Amino acid sequence: MPLKDSYVLPAAADMHVHLRNAPGPIAQLVTPTIRQAGIDVVFVMPNLAPRPVVSVAEALEYKRNLQAIDPDVNYLMSLYLHSSITPDEIRAAKKAGIAGVKAYPKGATTNSQWGVVSFEPFHDVLKAMEEEGIVLNLHGEVPSSAADGVTVMNAESRFLPTLRSLVEKFPKLKIVLEHCTTADAVDAVRSFGPNVVGTVTAHHLSLLVDDWSANVNNYCKPSAKSPEDRRALLDAVVNSNGKFFLGTDSAPHDISAKKGKGNTAAGVFTQPFALGYVLTALEEGLTRGDIASPDLIADSALRGFFSEFGRTFYSIPKATRNVVLKRDGQTIPESLKGEEAEIVPFRAGEKTWSVEWQ
Repeated sequence: MPLKDSYVLPAAADMHVHLRNAPGPIAQLVTPTIRQAGIDVVFVMPNLAPRPVVSVAEALEYKRNLQAIDPDVNYLMSLYLHSSITPDEIRAAKKAGIAGVKAYPKGATTNSQWGVVSFEPFHDVLKAMEEEGIVLNLHGEVPSSAADGVTVMNAESRFLPTLRSLVEKFPKLKIVLEHCTTADAVDAVRSFGPNVVGTVTAHHLSLLVDDWSANVNNYCKPSAKSPEDRRALLDAVVNSNGKFFLGTDSAPHDISAKKGKGNTAAGVFTQPFALGYVLTALEEGLTRGDIASPDLIADSALRGFFSEFGRTFYSIPKATRNVVLKRDGQTIPESLKGEEAEIVPFRAGEKTWSVEWQ
């Protein structure tokens, strides 16, 4: 039995987005697609270049620039965990409404060259975050290392002891393990209390390692992995119980960065069609038998994963408007083109669910 042909759901909250530098050509192109997807709240990543967002002043300026593009989105801003951040800056961030601090492992992903080698130097900062209720958002991988036997396939699992150490040292710290890609990560998040949660992307619910090894537009960090891992992610969506919610990690790159010379940029662009991608992945999972029963894909599970669980964790109000999703209501374009940027979306050329605001 397939999914229904239409759903009426509360406006979604996407708790992991990349909008790039604003003002800038990519931000100008992709920011208007947030509401196109049925989303009205986004948690914005701070890994800009040539300088990440490391101060309250920079975060607020970035927010103003995004609001100038689309003022109808609620932008939850974040700081980049960096040696320049102090406990006083964390306290100032709380007063300014900054929602979280993102930790990147140094050298593991896009614009992570300023990232974390060890959490030990950040003890006082993390303690201040714990006291102030500011979220620690984790890119949960260790950098690839042939000497240490680490590749993209096991980098997330190798990070999980670090996650456990952080939970033990800071038991009241709110932590999000971002973009979970493995059964190990799902199990780890479920093993902790309610202050530790995980986000799941739209594309990891569909992709396997073979899909990105043959298509640069499917390549991202952390990378998609095995059928068993994908099955665990689908189960995390339909059996979330508040522990997992949507964080698309939509990561736009100009087509030249994906298909030009040198290494391809890591990132899958899903922003405009995020909810449809998830519904399609759930239906495909049901067809394969990865989801045991259509009853698991209940409206309550979709409301929670798309909207309610993320808002609750970040202590923001429930959605006040609904969106209507209709099967095969639109076709994903081959690319989105602006004056200075062209971005290829995930599953380009396929039919997907349309979105209408109520």
